[in-house]
Amino acid sequence: MTIGSKAGKMAARVVAGLGLIVLVLLVPGLLRPANGNTPFVMTNMRGHPGLSVMTYNIEGLPWPVRLGREAAFAKIGARLEALRLLGEQPHIVVLQEAFTDQAKRIGVEGGYRYIVNGPARSLAGAPITTEADRAFQREASFFSGERSGKIVDSGLQILSDYPILSVRRMAFPTCAGFDCLANKGAVLAMISVPGLGEPIAVVDVHLNSRRASHVADDRSLYAYRRQIDALDQFLAANVKPGAPVIVAGDFNVGQRPARRAYFAAHLRKWGERAPGIVRDALRTCSASETVCGSMPTDAAYSMLRARDWQLAVPGARLQLAVQGLSTPFGHDADGAMLSDHVGYVAFYGAKRS
Repeated sequence: MTIGSKAGKMAARVVAGLGLIVLVLLVPGLLRPANGNTPFVMTNMRGHPGLSVMTYNIEGLPWPVRLGREAAFAKIGARLEALRLLGEQPHIVVLQEAFTDQAKRIGVEGGYRYIVNGPARSLAGAPITTEADRAFQREASFFSGERSGKIVDSGLQILSDYPILSVRRMAFPTCAGFDCLANKGAVLAMISVPGLGEPIAVVDVHLNSRRASHVADDRSLYAYRRQIDALDQFLAANVKPGAPVIVAGDFNVGQRPARRAYFAAHLRKWGERAPGIVRDALRTCSASETVCGSMPTDAAYSMLRARDWQLAVPGARLQLAVQGLSTPFGHDADGAMLSDHVGYVAFYGAKRS
């Protein structure tokens, strides 16, 4: 590559960055909660800045399933970089479907100092131990991608401005349909957030899809239930009792009653183990304008789809209370999106018990 071409690319990047900064300034609420037109600054009990967390499925499926996604990934990274220049970047980002090399560079382009990946393609899931699971495995179909092995890793990433102290990973023991081509699972990072007084656990997860798996609903539902069971066991084994937790990602709950019921039952179980109620960021803000202000349109859209969730599990000494939402990655003015999911940010204030 010549010096001239490098200079040209650098100039183009600067121009693109300036354009995104202008966009951020002109579009109210791009990374600000719905309850104000000024930059969101909240404090915990010690007067330190609060915490912002974004979850985003970036539609990063590799070729030949998806084509031409590189430009969208570059725009996502550039927008995060532009927000950082304004001091409005989310402190922590959890990504799903970051399968390709370009997708995995979003955190670097966005200026995040700490980046961890989820389960690699080679990480084995827990052994199958029940007869029901063995029967499920025996019915696996090559034509649905269930006997082809893992083609890609989990596609999970956690990006953080704050130090990541430790990492745990888990690959699901069971999957259904074309979801089996990816080594889906969960990644847990213990993160030291300034001013909170103790680390928080941030968990990124991606559960089995329904229609996109291209198998019968009862088969995808079985895998979905077993994956929630595995997630529950993973949290119980790797989160110290009484630690505050944020679990976020693409849960693929949707509007199916059986999925919603099983998911809700496990949320109640998490709440029983914790010293308080598990709070869902979207539904907390939807239920009370006094907490978050009016609901951003794209946040309401994401809540209706019921795939992307962000759940705050209270700790014994520290609770993270959602105080606002923003949608820096939703529908643009022309209706276009950089992904088939909304990337939304929850803003948390901290409270000592």
